[in-house]
Amino acid sequence: MSRPTPHVRIDRAVLERNIDTMQRAAGAAGLALRPHAKTHKSLEVARLQLAAGAVGLTVATVSEAEVFAAVCDDLVIAYPLWMDDERAGRLRGVLERAAVAVGVDSVESVRRLAPLADAGLRVRVEVDSGHHRSGVPAGDVVAVASAATEVGLLVDGVFTFPGHSYSPDARASAAADEQRELAAARDVLVAAGIPCPTVSGGSTPSVAYARGEVLTEVRPGVYVFGDAQQWELGTIAPEQVALTVVATVVGHYPDRVVLDAGSKVLGADRSSWATGHGRFLDHPDAVITALSEHHATVTGFDAPRGTRVRVVPNHVCTAVNLADDYAVDDATWRVDARNANT
Repeated sequence: MSRPTPHVRIDRAVLERNIDTMQRAAGAAGLALRPHAKTHKSLEVARLQLAAGAVGLTVATVSEAEVFAAVCDDLVIAYPLWMDDERAGRLRGVLERAAVAVGVDSVESVRRLAPLADAGLRVRVEVDSGHHRSGVPAGDVVAVASAATEVGLLVDGVFTFPGHSYSPDARASAAADEQRELAAARDVLVAAGIPCPTVSGGSTPSVAYARGEVLTEVRPGVYVFGDAQQWELGTIAPEQVALTVVATVVGHYPDRVVLDAGSKVLGADRSSWATGHGRFLDHPDAVITALSEHHATVTGFDAPRGTRVRVVPNHVCTAVNLADDYAVDDATWRVDARNANT
């Protein structure tokens, strides 16, 4: 009996090809690859990435680190954590199983990490390279790094997320911003007598422009699955999409059809430049014009009720966090770090 819809499906052959392609590209550019596991949240996918040559994994939260320490002994929490006693206790437990570096972007956050210095915690200073979310200007990294060394934390280097690459025609310019700001941050640290062994960057849209002259490591995540955003940005081609939501046409009307997959499966993210709330992998002219919790309204596509279609979510990371498992060929893989958000 076929799996009921909606469900999330992975094409394993495409997944493995994407993993291999990125690993080869990073190696050719002289870069270590540390994939961001928040995209897939899966131990099975992580094992494939590590087997292909990834140096470790990137995660976003302590709870993700707790999950992925089961398969990886070198983790980076690429987030400026604000530590409390409960989270510190959990992170100490992770440090008993794996080497961990944590993002910092303020003296105050460094001081809250100080009790974990005896457990071998490392820190990376986050640099704002143009996304203007978290991170400090390149010229301010010395104050944060100095605070870390004063309390006994090892400074592992600097990192950034060039999130402004997620807009049309911005991939190359965001990568240039990333390399310029990271180089500046590295140079001021070294001038202050603070070693900077790691210079880490990379988003899926910008990673093709990353070079080893400045960066030592990249941390893309979405490349494993692809999504409608990357398709429309031109980062990937449709044949590089490994993850889709299988949905069924449940409503047929003169000007539209309705699917049984809404925002509770596809996620609600939609960039201002996106053509809709997702893309049909096999029918690229179809447009998902509206999402409700359990409905997707589609124009430009006609099919009778009962027809199954493959929908590419706009933002795969949020769609994954809504699923319990993946259908992978004839197997089922768990989304092991689902809701691991603390």
